[in-house]
Amino acid sequence: MTSSTRRPVLMRALLASACAVALLMGPAPVAPAMAQEAANAVQDLVLDNLTLAFGDTVFSAPKVTVSGTRLSRDDLLAIFKADAKEPWPTRLQRLDAGSLTMPELRVERRDGERRQVVTYRDVAARSIRAGRINELTAAGATLSVEGAPQAGSGSYGRIRAEEVDLTALSRLYTEAGDASGGFQRLYASLLVEAIAFIDDRGTTVSIARLTGRDLAGRRTPTTWSGAVEALSAADLGDDDPAKRARVAGLLADLAESVSVGGLEATDLTVKEVKGEDPFSFSIGRIAYAGSAEAGLALSEIGFGAKEVQGKIGRLSLTGFSLTPTIAALRRLAQAPLPANTVPEKGAAPVPDAQEAELRRLTPVIGTLALSDLGLDLAQKPVPAPVASADPLKAQKPAPAALPPTLHVGLRGGQMSFGPPKDGVPTESRLALTGLTLPSTAVESVPGLGSLALYGYRDLDLDVVADTAWNEDTRELSFKELSLSGKDMGRLHLNALLGGIGPEVFDPDAAVSGFAMLSATAKALDLTLENGGLFERFIDAQAKVLSLKPDELRKEYVTASVIGVPVILGNSAAAKAIGAAMGKFVAKPGTLSISAKAKSGEGLGMVDVSTAPTPAAVLDKLEVNAKAD
Repeated sequence: MTSSTRRPVLMRALLASACAVALLMGPAPVAPAMAQEAANAVQDLVLDNLTLAFGDTVFSAPKVTVSGTRLSRDDLLAIFKADAKEPWPTRLQRLDAGSLTMPELRVERRDGERRQVVTYRDVAARSIRAGRINELTAAGATLSVEGAPQAGSGSYGRIRAEEVDLTALSRLYTEAGDASGGFQRLYASLLVEAIAFIDDRGTTVSIARLTGRDLAGRRTPTTWSGAVEALSAADLGDDDPAKRARVAGLLADLAESVSVGGLEATDLTVKEVKGEDPFSFSIGRIAYAGSAEAGLALSEIGFGAKEVQGKIGRLSLTGFSLTPTIAALRRLAQAPLPANTVPEKGAAPVPDAQEAELRRLTPVIGTLALSDLGLDLAQKPVPAPVASADPLKAQKPAPAALPPTLHVGLRGGQMSFGPPKDGVPTESRLALTGLTLPSTAVESVPGLGSLALYGYRDLDLDVVADTAWNEDTRELSFKELSLSGKDMGRLHLNALLGGIGPEVFDPDAAVSGFAMLSATAKALDLTLENGGLFERFIDAQAKVLSLKPDELRKEYVTASVIGVPVILGNSAAAKAIGAAMGKFVAKPGTLSISAKAKSGEGLGMVDVSTAPTPAAVLDKLEVNAKAD
């Protein structure tokens, strides 16, 4: 729906909105300065044309009123003095006032050719004690961004934060510390209303209401500001091993230094109306909980482009964890990989060690669930036939006929993934319930393409695929592979493969591919339950062959009982399979066939490929077949 070239634009729009909100709360040294300039006293003080510069960021306020403070004008100016010898946390702890108000607060930041300006209206900090603000509000704000690649403008409605700890925030940004230290709460709650942004390409982003609670952080070895600055011009895919290791360490530090109690956003919309491929995207509600039961939930999702329109009632993610990602980053930081080398002409390709290690950054995905999915897909026009009474006369091509829109639905779906091994989940389960689509959509799929001929206009399917790998036994089990359809039946398969070691998950495709050659088949269970499909198949085939359904059924029974054993070598197992198939054809119910390798090691590819006949393969299996 959204092209790859547009994704950076969309992300920049979202980030610009978030950054403006963050600037109000402040990069440590900044927010303190602005929110506190009006601080506290038993007297009221007014500071005119206050300007504070912190690197590339400049804060300016035409008028700052400090009420109910015991600090003098000199005391206040000393707290915010740019070249003061005392660290910010020490100075901010002296900040004490009943309130601080600013009719206007302007925050400007330059980064090369890029210039960002956020102007807040009617800023008020109330009940400030030892650098902690009980309540911080603003009536609204405007945002402008000039210079590529993030040019645009935006606005914010009412902004409110509670229990903002400027002292703790300044420590995180200016003081280095052990990344394993304790968390410090930065604010208790945050509210931002009516967020809107539009970039120079016409892409608009809006959020009706954004709330957050219990944001906490802890110090990192390079400080927050140092880490953010270093990462702004860094790349985890850098060819320099030392630089790559430094980036990995910084990312790991930051990932472990932030804790969010919860976030919620309502009525998020993204639209692009310009260009050849306009699109729209909306989410009614986004909710993130950062407790022990952390999870993300999205509801009332809608999206649309030229060729697709869709909706999702609810989408949720639970069990997500960055633990393996952080561990992989730590490994990269402690033992940087060498730069990739180019093999000599004619030599075997050199495995991309960098790419392999980056794949190990895969997190624990957990469980992704969705409900009430609906897709409307536009079909390609079908040229209409040209009718001509005189073939020698040129005919204008007839207008293309528009086929009906293809509708695909899904009542419920769930995908679960276990802990990854070298970036590949060792367990996975896919379950789709109520997958609905017209039979014409699968006419090119082997085994399903004839369903329309059997009278199925619309399909209603359930799909399950459940797999797990056991490292101790070196086994891969397909616990359930099943497909069932309304008024059709159900196909169910269980299988167990042996000889599956850790090499199968190796990032090097050559290693993992070779390891799969040693896999063996240990067990297989197949169950076919008829739900009406077989009768429709018999009726359709009988019409084609000009036979009565009962006559054709008898031929299939004979072919099963006599033909199948002949094909399979006339062994006892072959005859059992043929007899069970014959009974199922005569009275379709449930057909079950199971096979287990007589050898504990299983049946390998060599055993099958070198067997002279199918009977030789069956002789190595314990086979059971029955029909009910």
